[in-house]
Amino acid sequence: MAAAHPRLTLTACILASSLAFIDGSVTNVALPAIGADLGATPAELQWTINAYLLPLSALLLIGGAAGDHFGRKRLLIGGIALFTAASLACAVASDLTLLLIARAVQGVGAAVLLPNSLATLGHSFAGEERGKAIGTWAAASAIAGAIGPPLGGWLVDTIGWRSIFYVNLPLAAAAILIAALHVEESAEGVLPLDLPGAFAATLALGATAWGLTLWSSHHAPSVPALLGIAAGLLFTGVFLWIERHRGARAMMPVAMFGSSAFAGLTVLTFLLYGALGGVLLLLPYVLIQAGGYSALQAGFALLPMPLGMALASRFTGKFTAKAGARLPLTFGSLIVAAGFAGLLLVGAEADYWTSVFPGMILIAIGMALVAAPLTTAVLASVDESHSGTASGFNSAIARTGGLIATAIGGAVIASAGAALIAAFHIGAVVGAALAAVSGATAWLTLSGTAKPPPR
Repeated sequence: MAAAHPRLTLTACILASSLAFIDGSVTNVALPAIGADLGATPAELQWTINAYLLPLSALLLIGGAAGDHFGRKRLLIGGIALFTAASLACAVASDLTLLLIARAVQGVGAAVLLPNSLATLGHSFAGEERGKAIGTWAAASAIAGAIGPPLGGWLVDTIGWRSIFYVNLPLAAAAILIAALHVEESAEGVLPLDLPGAFAATLALGATAWGLTLWSSHHAPSVPALLGIAAGLLFTGVFLWIERHRGARAMMPVAMFGSSAFAGLTVLTFLLYGALGGVLLLLPYVLIQAGGYSALQAGFALLPMPLGMALASRFTGKFTAKAGARLPLTFGSLIVAAGFAGLLLVGAEADYWTSVFPGMILIAIGMALVAAPLTTAVLASVDESHSGTASGFNSAIARTGGLIATAIGGAVIASAGAALIAAFHIGAVVGAALAAVSGATAWLTLSGTAKPPPR
């Protein structure tokens, strides 16, 4: 079904999703300033990111399913409103505890708005137009990510870290206004929400992230860390048991994994976005702490990746609609792996153009080949009634990879001087390996031709 206002629908979805993408990239650059102002330790700084990623990862599934059930437009606007209120709370937080609570509420809002933004596009466009719309959405999201780090760095250097959360307010107001006036409501309303599954997933991710954060920040396992990881594994098993027994009523229907393509896309997403989230969290921190960069300079250092994605994502979306996702996902992931390997040149005294830029431009090219084709392939793998669930699941897998990477990244953040550079190099090697495995997974599990999206 074609949208009555396709351009305005696309604009509303882009503005909504940009909130989450800008917030993630801006906060990474602001971590040292937040730590200095609020007296946070490196281990506590991890939770500035994890407090956001945990509810985002755990609730994306039910956020997408809720949109399918109650209405995607309604949930889109509600998610934006919640995210905006939490952003304001972040800006005025007087201590770390209040900041972390507000960040967690931001994560809940993002978990609602992100899958419903994408599911609204899936409902509003068909065929090649869907691929073009998703490609435009991915390109615009990349532009938002490009603006975030340098803008955030400038705000941190000139006004202070609190100002980065005020950036969300005008974007949110515009998104709510356009969505309320011009986006059509869509819903399926056939299945009850899977609250037991959502509760088990939240406990599984929370316990795992907590255990890994303790382990990595202290460079050694401890009884609490091991108990947290064990509890995470236990609740993961409980979650899988619940989903299997709920069948079609599950927020993660196990039957979806009967398709090797869907399973392959899930593995690729988890590995690639986990590697990407970990390296891009650590790079600005390393440049500021060990390389002597200002927050603004660190923000500009990340610019090649989102700019490259923005320039190419619309074209790769159109290409994928015609030729299929196998080639761009395979070779894009391998180019990303080469980019991660290139970050081994990063050192305390190394020049940006010879140490950081080569790796970042390769990551940009690779992710430009991956972002839109991955989204298009996921939406094409399910029927329309589960488009919110599918987009929510894929986003949840991506954010879960980032959550786990952030938890493990404490081992790098807790280091200093030469040890910080050495730990970052280990992270870059691990990222390269995960991206290479992602490419192999795409090649082995996806077909070589395009499959028209079911309508």
